[in-house]
Amino acid sequence: MALKARKAVRNIPLYKPAKSIDSLRAEYGFDKVIKLAGNENTLGFSPKALAALQNSVSYYPDGQATLLRQKISGKFGVPFDNIICGNGSFELLFLVALAFLEEGDETVSAVPSFGWYKSATEIMGGKFIGVPVKDDFSVDLDGILAAISGRTKIIWLCNPNNPTGTVFSHTELEAFLAKVPDDVVVVSDEAYIDFVSEENAASFPDSISLVRKHKNLLVLRTFSKLEGLAFFRSGYGFADEELLSFLNRVRLPINITGPAQLASIAALSDDEFRDRTIRNVRRGRTRFYEAFDRLGLYYVPSNTNFVFFRTGKDSVTLVRELEKKGILVRAGEEYGFPDMLRISVGTEEENDIVIKELERLLK
Repeated sequence: MALKARKAVRNIPLYKPAKSIDSLRAEYGFDKVIKLAGNENTLGFSPKALAALQNSVSYYPDGQATLLRQKISGKFGVPFDNIICGNGSFELLFLVALAFLEEGDETVSAVPSFGWYKSATEIMGGKFIGVPVKDDFSVDLDGILAAISGRTKIIWLCNPNNPTGTVFSHTELEAFLAKVPDDVVVVSDEAYIDFVSEENAASFPDSISLVRKHKNLLVLRTFSKLEGLAFFRSGYGFADEELLSFLNRVRLPINITGPAQLASIAALSDDEFRDRTIRNVRRGRTRFYEAFDRLGLYYVPSNTNFVFFRTGKDSVTLVRELEKKGILVRAGEEYGFPDMLRISVGTEEENDIVIKELERLLK
């Protein structure tokens, strides 16, 4: 007898993550692989986080993530009851879909943007409405407002946006929220907030203040980027208590591991490592910009730890050629831009190696 999965699940394509280091090693036999495809922190993570793992025990971890939420509360000035923690942004995004979507409901987001917004929608049998970014690759907030219908339940905003690296301001977000119906959940995914350029930092949304005003706003952040804890899977969010009560109804009783909680708490205390990461990203972005200018390539000025740029060649072919050199980057084809690449900022050594190979392939 054939298995009978839900119709919505049968129609969903498998999620395609960035190619892994292990898979490339297995394919080509490399000893070392430079992975700049997943927007990770190649500096590693705080030594304080490593030391904290010595406190791991054999008991179940705290399902309420009490100590971690207390640490986040003190760090960002958000009340304890307005904080939720989860197994990275993936889980928290899915909890929103699980809590608020009925079959046939709609969600709206920019395209291209983080692909899990669409996946989470379709897993619940919802309809994803994509609004193309503007010519300058910025998110079209007016277009998203125009796409809201009577079936809209969730709006997904990525700020800074992945894969374009663009941002919208506090003024723009505040005006946007004022026009969104109160019964539509707005998710502001700020995974890359710590890398916003100095030029845009002053005008970037003060999302915590907006959460106080808008009970339908959920702000998400992650420990995967700045703190380098992608391996541990740890993320968190800010929202009104009522909104979080629905997410807590559907989340697993223990949804973030003990080691992830310990590492996240310690990482928040290591400002030296966090500052070193920010400096590395800013230097790396500038290094890429200089190389792209030399090569005459268009790029989108970034507010993240990656750069989205046009190569003038087929991105899939370029990715395959770079893989042969032990280098992983992301093809723009999957985002609808077949001649563009998204490349994460690595260490200075990694950046120089990748730039050298790009120059060889593109000249």
